[in-house]
Formats: sequence, C-alpha cells, structure tokens
Amino acid sequence: MNHNGWIRVLAIVIPYFLIIGLFQVAGALLAGVPVGDMDYEETTIQHVIMTAFSFLGTFLLIWLFMRFVDKEKFIEVGLQLKNRKKDIAIGTLLGLLIMTFAYFGLTVSNEIVFSRFNFNFQELFLTTLLFILVAILEEVLFRGYIQKNLMLSFNKYVALIVASALFALMHGANPNISLFSLLGLFLAGMALGATYMYTKNLWYPIAFHFSWNLFQSLLGFNVSGQDIYSIIEFTVPENNKINGGQFGFEGSIFSLVTEIILVVLIIYYYQVKKKPQLITNENI
Repeated sequence: MNHNGWIRVLAIVIPYFLIIGLFQVAGALLAGVPVGDMDYEETTIQHVIMTAFSFLGTFLLIWLFMRFVDKEKFIEVGLQLKNRKKDIAIGTLLGLLIMTFAYFGLTVSNEIVFSRFNFNFQELFLTTLLFILVAILEEVLFRGYIQKNLMLSFNKYVALIVASALFALMHGANPNISLFSLLGLFLAGMALGATYMYTKNLWYPIAFHFSWNLFQSLLGFNVSGQDIYSIIEFTVPENNKINGGQFGFEGSIFSLVTEIILVVLIIYYYQVKKKPQLITNENI
C-alpha cells in the first residue's frame, strides 16, 4: 500500500480549516457580513463574495500542497481541458434534464405547487457565478485532491466511497439537514466522483455539479438546504421524502434513485464499454 496518499489527505485537513477560516473572515469583512452571526441572511452578492474567498483559499492551499507535498503541477488535479468539451456539454445537459424532469414530475404529482415567475437578470448572473465557483472549488478539493490521493492508497472504489463520505460530511452543517439528506449528499458525491475513477479529469463532474445546482435553484428547489435565487417559485404542500422538503430535491427519494442509477451506469460504461480503450491509453 502506498501510504503517501491517505497521509496527504489527513495532512491537509487542519491547514484547510485554518486557511479557509481566515479567507472566510476576510470575505465576510469585505462583504459586510457579521462574523459569527449564524442567523444573518446573506444577499446573493454577499454569498458570491464569501464563496469567492473560499475559492481563493482552497486553490491557494491545494496549489501549495501540489507544489511542495505532492511534487506535481496544480493542473494534475484533473483540470486538463484538451478534448474535454464533450464532457462539459454532457455534464451541463444532464443536470438540466434531471432537474427539469424532477420539477415537472413533482408538479404533476402535486408534490409542489407553482406560485410565480421571478426573473431578475442580476440575480441570475450572480447565481450562475456562485455555482460556477462552488462546482470548481468542491470538485478540485474532493475529487481532484482527496479522491486522487486516496486512489494512490486504496482500491479506487474505496477511495470513491471515502471521498464521497467526506463530501457529505462537509455539508453537515447546512440548513434543514437530516440523515436522509446526508445519504443523498453521499450518493451525489458518488455520482460526481465515479467518472474521476477512470478519467482522472474534473471537467465532467464540474459541469454536472454546476448544472445540477444551478437548475435545481432556478427551478425553485433549495440547494442542499439553502434558499437561493429562483426564476420559478413554488410551495410545498407537505414536506416529505418524495419532494425533498426544505432541503430541496437532493433530500428526495427520486434524487437518491437518480444518483444510484448514474453511478451504476457510469461504472458499467467504463468497465464494459471503455475498458479496452482505457487499458490501451494506460499502456501508451
């Protein structure tokens, strides 16, 4: 067993909380957000500023670890863009389709009830920027660094499971969280990390993560428990595991089933359909 991988994952934990904590305090001061006030409701622009500082802190930390601990270039986390336009397009389209089917399926079954349209170009722009930052930040951290290093020490499936569990736990303080929605986040991590096991490239999970969050929000759902700008607004007659309640679609049974299907299909695709090609590429 190569112990270096999991040791590097452990080694990054404390520096991560220290550096991100400092950057978030700086972001809060710049955005005018009261530090430590958990009940304060941020505006979208404040949310973007805070996330941008978390983004910068995360990139700085991972760059330092890649440069001085892993002894690799930062891009080796999986940000090589060559021949990845198709991955970006598929990931973006998939998130849109899933959330569109979710919205209309829950509407037809009267689990959610349309209220009104609320189009605001500035909010749309800021929300899109917010989810771009979130998707890149979280994928670089959890798949590009954590899962990558765990794959050096463990079987790739074990690495996927552990990285997905850490991904879920990182969201453990989100509003409206429950054990069921934590399971949903774990499976979301599995769905995002499944392709990385085979490609070691982040552009598909980044695009899918971004699209999943963005269209979930724009179609009226809370995103991982957080109420962010929506073009379509609806009410939930009864919070339950069918509609996800106040946690959003990710807290629904449909989300869990969708994520399980995605994981199975991705593993089947790469193990059965693409395995000969992957073996050939590894031997080049």
